[in-house]
Amino acid sequence: MKIYVGNLAEQTTDKEIRETFAPYGEVSRVAIISDKQNGHLRRWGMVKMDRAEEGEVAIAELHGTLLGDRALKVKAAKPRAERDGGTS
Repeated sequence: MKIYVGNLAEQTTDKEIRETFAPYGEVSRVAIISDKQNGHLRRWGMVKMDRAEEGEVAIAELHGTLLGDRALKVKAAKPRAERDGGTS
C-alpha cells in the first residue's frame, strides 16, 4: 500500500518517517519528494507498506499526529490517473 505523508518539516529525514511508521508494520520504502527544478524538499513524501491492513492502521493512527512541530497529513495515495485527471 502506498501512503501519502504531507506537511513535513523541511529537515525531516527518511529515517524519521520510517521510524514513525515502523510500529504499525514493515515499511518497504520511504521517499521524500524534492522539487526537480531546485532540489528543495516539497514537504511531502510517500511510504510503501506491503500489507494493506497495516497501512490502514498507520493512516488512522498517524493522521494529525506531530512529527517535530508539524501535524502530519496521512492518507492512502491516489493512483496517478486520479491525481491528474486521467492524463499521463
